[in-house]
Amino acid sequence: MNRKSVLIVDDEADIRELLVLTLTRMGVDADTAGTVQEAQEALKHRPYDLCLTDMRLPDGDGLAVLNHISEHYGNTPVAVITAYGSTDNAVAALKAGAFDYLAKPIKVEQLRPLVMSALKLPKPVQARRAAIGETAQPGAPRLLGESPAIVRAREMISKLSRSQAPVYITGESGSGKEVAARLMHMGSSRADGAFVAVNCGAIPENLMESEFFGYRRGAFTGADNDRIGFLQAAQKGTLFLDEVGDLPLAMQVKLLRVIQEKKVRRLGDTEEAAIDVRIISATHRNLGEQVDAGEFRQDLFYRLNVIELKMPALREIPEDIPLMVGQVLERFARLSGNNPATISEEAMLALRRYDFPGNVRELENILERALALCSDNVIRETDLYLTQATPREKSAALDGALGTRGLPLHDFLDQVEREAILKALEATRFNKTAAAKLLGITFRSLRYRLDRLGID
Repeated sequence: MNRKSVLIVDDEADIRELLVLTLTRMGVDADTAGTVQEAQEALKHRPYDLCLTDMRLPDGDGLAVLNHISEHYGNTPVAVITAYGSTDNAVAALKAGAFDYLAKPIKVEQLRPLVMSALKLPKPVQARRAAIGETAQPGAPRLLGESPAIVRAREMISKLSRSQAPVYITGESGSGKEVAARLMHMGSSRADGAFVAVNCGAIPENLMESEFFGYRRGAFTGADNDRIGFLQAAQKGTLFLDEVGDLPLAMQVKLLRVIQEKKVRRLGDTEEAAIDVRIISATHRNLGEQVDAGEFRQDLFYRLNVIELKMPALREIPEDIPLMVGQVLERFARLSGNNPATISEEAMLALRRYDFPGNVRELENILERALALCSDNVIRETDLYLTQATPREKSAALDGALGTRGLPLHDFLDQVEREAILKALEATRFNKTAAAKLLGITFRSLRYRLDRLGID
C-alpha cells in the first residue's frame, strides 16, 4: 500500500520541523518548502495527497499556493495556517476553496484530525455520485432534477463535500435544505461519522445548553446520568443546525466560542473536550436582516455563512416536477407493496401550475392524500384538491374581506392570523408542536404569535 504524502509550505523552520515530526509519526511522508516558488517546484516532481501552507510567505501568500494547486492539481486538498485571531484570512481561504484551516500556535490535537480527514477525502467523481444519491443506501436522500438550478445545486454540493468549510443553506421551508446537508455529509470524508440534525426552533430556551453541550450527573435537578450533547454526538461527523436563526442571543455567544476554540464543556464538568465537527446551518429566514435588527450576532453570522448554498423553490423548477412525482409515487408503492400509481395529464399540468408554498414537502403530502382518494390507481386532477386561488381571485377575496369587516389592515391581518392559528390548534388537538408544523412555522415562532395575539 502506497504511503500518503503531504507538502508543507512555511518559512519558519521550527513549524516545518513540528509538522514533519507529527506527520511521520502518523505514517505519512512529508516534504517541505519555504516559499511559493519552492512549493510550485515540489508539486512538479511528485503528487501530494494534501498541502499545508502558511498564509504569510516571503514571496506571496497561502492563497497563491491554493490557487496554483486548484488550477493545476485540482484533486489535492489544501489547508491553510493562519496567525492567531486572523479570522478574515481563514474565511478568505475557505471561500477560495481551502479544505480547512489551522490557527497558530499549531496544536497537535487539532492537526491530526484535519490531516486524517483530508487523506480520507473521496475522489471528485465519488462526491458527484453521492450528490445525486447514486452511492446511497435504499431510502437515502436524493436530489433529483435536470433544471439548471438543480444541476447547479448538485455541483455545489459535490464541491462542498470536499471541504470542511461551514456552509449556510438558504431556501424556503420544504425546499430540501436538510437533504442537501445530508448529501454533503455522505460525499465527504466524514461519511463514516454521525450526521446530527437539530431543529433550533423546537428546543425550549431553558434546555438549549444541556441539549447542545450535554451534562454530568448531578449538574442540575433531574440530571441522573452523564449525557453528551449534540456537539459531541456529531464528533468526527456533521452537525446540521436547521432554523439557526431561532437560536437565542445567549446561545449564539456560546456556540461562537465553541466554533472558535473547537472545544466544548458539559454542564457540571470542570474540563473541556476537543471536538472535530463540521457545522452546516440552514434557515428560511434572512439572517442578514436579523443581524441588522440586532436579533443575530454578526460575528456568528460570518462564521456560519462562509459559503452559501441556495436551494431553489419548487415553483422555480416546474420542469422537474414530473421526475419528482414519479420518484414519490414509486416510493409510496414500495412502502405499500402495490403497483405504482399513474397520474393523468390534467393532474400533472395542474401540479406544474401550482405555486407549492410548502415546496417538495407539500408535493409529497398532496400525492399521499391523492393516493388515498383516487380510484383505479390513477390520480386525476380532482384527487389533488389544489385549492390555491389565482392572483386575481386572491385580490378579490382580500378586498371583499376588508370591505366586509371594515377593519384597518393591521387589525385585519391579526384577525386572519388568529383564525389560522386557532384552526391549526383545533386540528391538532391543541398540540403546539404539531400545530406549528401544520402552519409551516417554528415552535418558537408559534409561541411568539400566541403571546402577541393574546391566545391562551
